[in-house]
Amino acid sequence: MITVGIGEIQKNISILSKVTDVLEIVDKRKNQKIAVVYPIKKHSAIESLAGKYKGKVPPIADLDAAKESAMMEAMRAKYVSH
Repeated sequence: MITVGIGEIQKNISILSKVTDVLEIVDKRKNQKIAVVYPIKKHSAIESLAGKYKGKVPPIADLDAAKESAMMEAMRAKYVSH
């Protein structure tokens, strides 16, 4: 458990966004515990954004090759069609 004062949080608010352990917020003047902050469990944004299509798209073995192929196809469509 990490103990942090209110002033430290006001000076560096990123403490709350980067918390990985239980954080105890205290008022150092009165020596009182104000709050206990627990970190949330990380979840994959890809899983939540993919929705109903996540099972329909096959996984790609070589991502760099797929990007290169898509770029070449886009350039071919752009410059050959004229």
